[in-house]
Amino acid sequence: MMDVRPLRNEHDYDWAIGEVSRYFQAEPAPGTPDGDRFEVLSSLIKEYEDNHFATSRGDPVDVLHFAIESMGRSQSELAGLIGRNRASEILNRVRPLTLDMIRIISKEWSIPIDALTAPYELTRAHA
Repeated sequence: MMDVRPLRNEHDYDWAIGEVSRYFQAEPAPGTPDGDRFEVLSSLIKEYEDNHFATSRGDPVDVLHFAIESMGRSQSELAGLIGRNRASEILNRVRPLTLDMIRIISKEWSIPIDALTAPYELTRAHA
């Protein structure tokens, strides 16, 4: 397995996220060298996140901001998934995520559904 190492700090974590994100467009087949690398890196990332972020896990809006800032996603991509105005309203805590939005984002961005379903406060009531 080439170029896989323990994740000891945020720099290592960022490197692993970058490596794994390359596989998101076409996930490699299990049992292949790339498939094994993807699986090992994903496990290392999960362990690092569980150990370093578990107690400070954010609400769904924080998760979306994290995906945009650290996973190479963009607000434009989010808008393409759920609609331009909706993306802006959600990121600004004006509109809540719906179950359909959660399912789409989870599938397309490989974010666990439970990371997007926690309750969170809106900045003002949505009409």
